[in-house]
Amino acid sequence: MQATVSILAEIPEVLHESLTNYLETHPDWDQDRVFTAALSLFLLQNGKGDHRASRVYLDTLFKYPA
Repeated sequence: MQATVSILAEIPEVLHESLTNYLETHPDWDQDRVFTAALSLFLLQNGKGDHRASRVYLDTLFKYPA
């Protein structure tokens, strides 16, 4: 089982509104899943090649339990 860590982040209101609209129309997704996918994709694109980020991204995208 993979450990998880909670974070608190402030985001612009426009992003929150967009996220809320997305989640209302995509019941398979929740805020945690969206943030995990977004953060892991960012790290894949901008990180130093940590393959763990790619595993988290794919697991999140395809809804495999972490």
